[in-house]
Amino acid sequence: MPTHLEALRDSKYCPLWHDQNCRPEAQPALVGNTTCELLIVGGGFTGLWAALQAKERQPDADIILIEKTLIADGASGRNGGFLNASLAHGETNTDHHFPGEAQRLYELGEQNIKELLETLERYNIDARYEKVGETSVATNEGSVASLRESYEREKADGEDVVWFDRDAMRAQVNSPTYLAGLWYRGGHNGIVDPARLCWGLKRVILELGVRIFEHTGLDEVKPLGRDRMRALCDGGVIESDKVLMATNGFYNKIRKVRRAIIPVWDYQIATEPLNEEQLESIGWHKTRHALSNDANMFHYYRITADNRITWGGGGAVRYYYNRGTGADCADIPERFEQLSREFFETFPQLKGVRFTHRWSGIIATSTRFCMVPGITYNGRVAWSVGYTGLGVGATRFGARVGIELLGYQPSDVIKMKFVTKKPMAWVPEPARWIGVRLTQLALIKADANNGKRGLWLKLLDMLNLGFTC
Repeated sequence: MPTHLEALRDSKYCPLWHDQNCRPEAQPALVGNTTCELLIVGGGFTGLWAALQAKERQPDADIILIEKTLIADGASGRNGGFLNASLAHGETNTDHHFPGEAQRLYELGEQNIKELLETLERYNIDARYEKVGETSVATNEGSVASLRESYEREKADGEDVVWFDRDAMRAQVNSPTYLAGLWYRGGHNGIVDPARLCWGLKRVILELGVRIFEHTGLDEVKPLGRDRMRALCDGGVIESDKVLMATNGFYNKIRKVRRAIIPVWDYQIATEPLNEEQLESIGWHKTRHALSNDANMFHYYRITADNRITWGGGGAVRYYYNRGTGADCADIPERFEQLSREFFETFPQLKGVRFTHRWSGIIATSTRFCMVPGITYNGRVAWSVGYTGLGVGATRFGARVGIELLGYQPSDVIKMKFVTKKPMAWVPEPARWIGVRLTQLALIKADANNGKRGLWLKLLDMLNLGFTC
């Protein structure tokens, strides 16, 4: 049996982050009818941060949060745990969609991540945060040139960046595929344990008086008179003044939200804890960089507190026809086999290492490549969705925007184009699936050709629709 298949043989389908003895007990499901001031739908990062910030701004607010399964069971407990300050996915994307707001969005992103970390300290939430910045590695000559240009530009702007040539990069993390690297070490970017972050937020909001009902799905939400909303849920009805939809990539009852995003599946694997010999063969445990390769279909990978490697992304990422989010999309052997093969191509010296966990999760992708906030029903229902792979940090800001749209100490932030500008809707099927698949194949071809982009990608670049999925 090939090495990459043997390594997966005894793995179990379960996010590494979920497989911990600190997982809290589930809250009871809703039974019967009740009322509240604010109903939050979704128990991931956005919903949890929204409940906390609303309580901090208005301590007497009566808040209910419902979650269809369990807190952290969705994308918020299944990602790589990369904490990034970016809110709008880079300067080029920001300048196109929100001209004149790049500096403000940069400042808001830095403020958001700083306040996020202060919140963890204030409430004693152990999310296993490590301030390691972010490091991008070049695995072809085109990437070397691209990263070098980025380094020169960032250095000229006064950013705290470090350039590694081939030997220096391999001294940081030893892979025969590495040709160079760029370490962004300024700011507060780093890594966290995403499930522990969710569970910590869950504990805090419960202590602050938020009612949480797990295993409680939303069937329908409708206006009740002129100033109330009625949510039909599994187990009962909740009447509220306001509703925040924090469902992200999962099916949303609001049509405007469904048209703004599509669910893209991402897959990850995690190794067993590496022994001393294995650790020394790559040297990564000494530097603990948060890594990704400079490519369109990039891998993202990190080392955990107990010296495992988590590995995700690359060409295994998929959009399934007609917004597929069912269980049949989750545990697909070919996706994990591809990840395993690519892992050993990057670290051949780790031959013999086994993967203990494999899992998948949904990225909500918008046509503007960053979060999409909005409001309807005369200011009674708001949402913030579509973080496109940068949700660990940006969800806190998205939650802030959502509750401000609902009237919880609104600021001038909600008047920015970033909030008020409507995204372009995704086209209907089958054009949507065809377009996404064509784009993915074109991105893979560009990666194999030193980053040279073909006509299809150049067209998407002109329209600022050059996404990875």
